[in-house]
Amino acid sequence: MNKAQLVEAIADKLGGRQQAADAVDAVLDALVRAVVAGDRVSVTGFGSFEKVDRPARYARNPQTGERVRVKKTSVPRFRAGQGFKDLVSGSKKLPKNDIAVKKAPKGSLSGPPPTISKAAGKKAAAKKATGAAKKATGAAKKTSAAAKKTTAKKAPAKKATAKKAPAKKSTARKTTAKKATARKK
Repeated sequence: MNKAQLVEAIADKLGGRQQAADAVDAVLDALVRAVVAGDRVSVTGFGSFEKVDRPARYARNPQTGERVRVKKTSVPRFRAGQGFKDLVSGSKKLPKNDIAVKKAPKGSLSGPPPTISKAAGKKAAAKKATGAAKKATGAAKKTSAAAKKTTAKKAPAKKATAKKAPAKKSTARKTTAKKATARKK
Protein backbone atom coordinates (compact mmCIF):
# COMPACT_ATOMS: atom_id res chain seq x y z
CA MET A 1 0.00 0.00 0.00
CA ASN A 2 1.35 3.41 -0.93
CA LYS A 3 0.28 6.86 0.32
CA ALA A 4 -2.47 7.30 -2.31
CA GLN A 5 -3.96 3.92 -1.45
CA LEU A 6 -3.81 4.79 2.26
CA VAL A 7 -5.72 8.01 1.60
CA GLU A 8 -8.34 6.07 -0.38
CA ALA A 9 -8.67 3.50 2.42
CA ILE A 10 -9.51 6.13 5.05
CA ALA A 11 -11.40 8.59 2.82
CA ASP A 12 -14.80 7.02 3.65
CA LYS A 13 -14.23 7.35 7.39
CA LEU A 14 -13.12 10.99 7.22
CA GLY A 15 -15.76 12.28 4.86
CA GLY A 16 -13.78 12.73 1.67
CA ARG A 17 -10.55 12.27 -0.15
CA GLN A 18 -9.19 15.76 0.57
CA GLN A 19 -9.79 15.49 4.33
CA ALA A 20 -8.11 12.07 4.33
CA ALA A 21 -5.10 13.40 2.40
CA ASP A 22 -4.78 16.34 4.82
CA ALA A 23 -5.03 13.99 7.82
CA VAL A 24 -2.37 11.61 6.49
CA ASP A 25 -0.07 14.53 5.66
CA ALA A 26 -0.54 16.08 9.11
CA VAL A 27 0.14 12.80 10.93
CA LEU A 28 3.25 12.01 8.90
CA ASP A 29 4.57 15.58 9.22
CA ALA A 30 4.14 15.55 13.02
CA LEU A 31 5.78 12.13 13.24
CA VAL A 32 8.79 13.09 11.11
CA ARG A 33 9.32 16.41 12.92
CA ALA A 34 9.26 14.75 16.33
CA VAL A 35 11.71 11.99 15.34
CA VAL A 36 14.09 14.50 13.69
CA ALA A 37 14.04 16.52 16.93
CA GLY A 38 15.09 13.40 18.83
CA ASP A 39 11.75 12.64 20.47
CA ARG A 40 10.24 9.18 20.65
CA VAL A 41 6.78 8.82 19.12
CA SER A 42 4.77 5.96 20.62
CA VAL A 43 1.36 4.89 19.38
CA THR A 44 -0.19 2.39 21.79
CA GLY A 45 -0.90 -0.93 20.09
CA PHE A 46 0.91 0.09 16.90
CA GLY A 47 4.55 0.84 17.71
CA SER A 48 7.14 3.52 18.35
CA PHE A 49 9.42 5.61 16.17
CA GLU A 50 12.72 6.97 17.44
CA LYS A 51 16.03 8.44 16.30
CA VAL A 52 19.06 6.17 16.81
CA ASP A 53 22.69 7.27 16.55
CA ARG A 54 25.11 4.82 14.94
CA PRO A 55 28.79 5.34 15.79
CA ALA A 56 31.58 5.51 13.22
CA ARG A 57 32.89 2.07 12.25
CA TYR A 58 34.84 0.08 9.70
CA ALA A 59 33.06 -2.07 7.11
CA ARG A 60 34.16 -4.17 4.14
CA ASN A 61 33.44 -3.45 0.51
CA PRO A 62 31.74 -6.67 -0.69
CA GLN A 63 33.21 -6.43 -4.21
CA THR A 64 36.85 -5.84 -3.33
CA GLY A 65 37.00 -6.93 0.30
CA GLU A 66 38.68 -3.60 1.08
CA ARG A 67 38.22 -2.12 4.55
CA VAL A 68 36.18 1.13 4.39
CA ARG A 69 35.53 3.70 7.09
CA VAL A 70 31.83 4.51 7.63
CA LYS A 71 30.97 7.84 9.28
CA LYS A 72 28.66 8.09 12.28
CA THR A 73 25.04 8.68 11.35
CA SER A 74 21.53 8.92 12.77
CA VAL A 75 18.75 6.71 11.48
CA PRO A 76 15.05 6.31 12.29
CA ARG A 77 13.94 3.11 13.98
CA PHE A 78 10.46 1.61 14.19
CA ARG A 79 9.56 -1.00 16.78
CA ALA A 80 6.20 -2.67 16.40
CA GLY A 81 3.92 -2.70 19.43
CA GLN A 82 2.67 -5.91 21.01
CA GLY A 83 -0.85 -5.53 19.59
CA PHE A 84 0.50 -5.09 16.07
CA LYS A 85 2.84 -8.08 16.48
CA ASP A 86 -0.04 -10.25 17.70
CA LEU A 87 -2.19 -9.35 14.68
CA VAL A 88 0.63 -10.02 12.19
CA SER A 89 1.64 -13.33 13.78
CA GLY A 90 -1.96 -14.56 13.80
CA SER A 91 -2.25 -15.09 17.56
CA LYS A 92 -5.04 -12.46 17.51
CA LYS A 93 -7.66 -12.15 14.81
CA LEU A 94 -8.11 -8.92 12.91
CA PRO A 95 -11.54 -7.44 13.76
CA LYS A 96 -13.83 -7.15 10.73
CA ASN A 97 -15.99 -4.16 11.65
CA ASP A 98 -13.81 -2.54 14.29
CA ILE A 99 -10.54 -0.64 14.43
CA ALA A 100 -7.45 -2.88 14.51
CA VAL A 101 -5.41 -0.54 16.73
CA LYS A 102 -7.57 0.51 19.66
CA LYS A 103 -7.44 3.83 21.44
CA ALA A 104 -4.98 4.18 24.30
CA PRO A 105 -6.31 3.18 27.72
CA LYS A 106 -7.87 5.96 29.77
CA GLY A 107 -5.23 8.15 31.39
CA SER A 108 -2.27 6.76 29.44
CA LEU A 109 -1.99 9.86 27.28
CA SER A 110 -1.88 12.23 30.24
CA GLY A 111 0.81 10.43 32.22
CA PRO A 112 1.69 7.13 33.81
CA PRO A 113 -1.08 4.67 34.69
CA PRO A 114 -2.73 5.27 38.07
CA THR A 115 -1.07 2.21 39.61
CA ILE A 116 2.37 3.51 38.72
CA SER A 117 1.67 7.04 39.91
CA LYS A 118 0.19 5.72 43.17
CA ALA A 119 3.23 3.54 43.75
CA ALA A 120 5.55 6.43 42.99
CA GLY A 121 3.56 8.64 45.37
CA LYS A 122 3.78 6.01 48.09
CA LYS A 123 7.54 5.69 47.61
CA ALA A 124 7.99 9.45 47.79
CA ALA A 125 5.81 9.64 50.91
CA ALA A 126 7.80 6.81 52.49
CA LYS A 127 11.07 8.60 51.75
CA LYS A 128 9.72 11.80 53.28
CA ALA A 129 8.46 9.91 56.30
CA THR A 130 11.78 8.14 56.87
CA GLY A 131 13.66 11.42 56.46
CA ALA A 132 11.31 13.12 58.91
CA ALA A 133 11.60 10.18 61.31
CA LYS A 134 15.40 10.39 61.21
CA LYS A 135 15.26 14.12 61.91
CA ALA A 136 12.74 13.56 64.69
CA THR A 137 14.84 10.82 66.32
CA GLY A 138 17.92 13.03 66.11
CA ALA A 139 15.99 15.91 67.68
CA ALA A 140 14.48 13.57 70.27
CA LYS A 141 17.95 12.32 71.24
CA LYS A 142 19.14 15.90 71.69
CA THR A 143 16.07 16.88 73.70
CA SER A 144 16.19 13.69 75.77
CA ALA A 145 19.82 14.46 76.60
CA ALA A 146 18.74 17.95 77.67
CA ALA A 147 15.86 16.46 79.64
CA LYS A 148 18.23 14.07 81.42
CA LYS A 149 20.42 16.99 82.46
CA THR A 150 17.46 18.90 83.88
CA THR A 151 16.07 15.81 85.63
CA ALA A 152 19.54 14.98 86.97
CA LYS A 153 19.50 18.26 88.89
CA LYS A 154 16.09 17.41 90.35
CA ALA A 155 16.91 13.73 90.88
CA PRO A 156 17.56 13.85 94.67
CA ALA A 157 14.03 15.11 95.29
CA LYS A 158 12.40 12.46 93.04
CA LYS A 159 14.26 9.41 94.35
CA ALA A 160 11.60 8.64 96.93
CA THR A 161 8.77 8.83 94.35
CA ALA A 162 10.70 6.91 91.72
CA LYS A 163 10.33 3.66 93.65
CA LYS A 164 6.55 3.96 93.80
CA ALA A 165 5.82 4.88 90.17
CA PRO A 166 8.63 4.24 87.67
CA ALA A 167 6.19 4.45 84.71
CA LYS A 168 5.42 8.11 85.42
CA LYS A 169 9.11 8.98 85.34
CA SER A 170 9.58 7.51 81.80
CA THR A 171 6.44 9.20 80.47
CA ALA A 172 7.61 12.48 81.93
CA ARG A 173 10.81 12.21 79.90
CA LYS A 174 8.84 11.45 76.73
CA THR A 175 6.47 14.37 77.19
CA THR A 176 9.32 16.80 77.90
CA ALA A 177 11.06 15.54 74.75
CA LYS A 178 7.87 16.07 72.71
CA LYS A 179 7.43 19.57 74.13
CA ALA A 180 11.04 20.43 73.28
CA THR A 181 10.63 19.27 69.67
CA ALA A 182 7.40 21.22 69.37
CA ARG A 183 9.18 24.38 70.58
CA LYS A 184 11.91 23.95 67.98
CA LYS A 185 9.39 23.77 65.15
